[in-house]
Amino acid sequence: MTELLVGTRKGLFALEGEPGERFEVAARAFAGETVEHALRDPRTGRVLASVTSAFYGPKIWYADDPAGEWEQAEGVALPEGGEAALMRIWVLAVGEGERTLYAGGDPGVLFESRDGGASWEINRALWEHPTRPLWQPGGGGLCLHSIATWPGDPDRLAVGISAAGVWLTDDAGATWRSGNEGLVARYLPEAEDEPTEQIALCVHRLHRARERPERMFMQFHGGVYRSDDAGRTWTDIGSGLPSDFGFPLALDPADPDNAYVIPLTADIDRVTPDSRVRVYETRDGGASWTARGSGLPDERAYLTILREAFDRRGEGSALELYFGATSGDVFGSADAGSSWFEAATRLPPVMSIAATA
Repeated sequence: MTELLVGTRKGLFALEGEPGERFEVAARAFAGETVEHALRDPRTGRVLASVTSAFYGPKIWYADDPAGEWEQAEGVALPEGGEAALMRIWVLAVGEGERTLYAGGDPGVLFESRDGGASWEINRALWEHPTRPLWQPGGGGLCLHSIATWPGDPDRLAVGISAAGVWLTDDAGATWRSGNEGLVARYLPEAEDEPTEQIALCVHRLHRARERPERMFMQFHGGVYRSDDAGRTWTDIGSGLPSDFGFPLALDPADPDNAYVIPLTADIDRVTPDSRVRVYETRDGGASWTARGSGLPDERAYLTILREAFDRRGEGSALELYFGATSGDVFGSADAGSSWFEAATRLPPVMSIAATA
């Protein structure tokens, strides 16, 4: 049995089903509200959800069961006295430290929890970084949307911010440095000769390879990249894709050469290319890409898949993949992308998916 926590424009849907078969709605929470992201902490079983209320703003909630009672977490706020406002909590992530969790949001903010998500504190070093006045928002705001932990080392962390690039820490967030060498902002050709800290570097998604943690993959705003030195420098690996624009990204934890992307046509036409849906897979670190589309819509399909709406469960030969579209459709693969099935339809627009046991 696989559980999918699906964040949508109209609430959180907990889906349950067997890989390869139709999933059923087991629970719904936060009806009518935008659920940006949700996850189940594998260490405790606790479920956490980021919810943006039109009346109360962004909050983090937690519960033992999606169908049960939810409690609001404390401390999800910016420091008092400033002019900035907390707009959204884009992403939640499980940390390497005991009971540690992270949350990333707009405006380029990182929160940390040391008690399993009941209370949170802002990371002051990133919030007060001296380059922050130069940071520029992307189309969705100044959003910290990707958090890549280092397996077994709670001190090392990478975050992706649109459009402030990649930021790295080796001391549990006490200090931060940029990791953007090699990224090319083709959407800003006049910025080629500018220092990287002055360029709006629009990272779309960032993941780390578990078995080779110095290797990272990135979906950029026009470019798919790989780093082999823990995010210090980047190499473009987008050649062979129908488009190197997109948002979602997934990795096989068992194979540091294996990654998946779902291209969109272009930044001005954010739908699947050629009116069909394809997931592209590399098994050689981006040297080549293979289209995987068996079971996916093959015609008249103009889908948009957002950055948090692609996730995996398991690894290797047991790898399952799931993604959702703003059309409300959810697709899954029980065989590492070789074939696909329709897991759910007619949901509200899908913001995020998290797959758990």
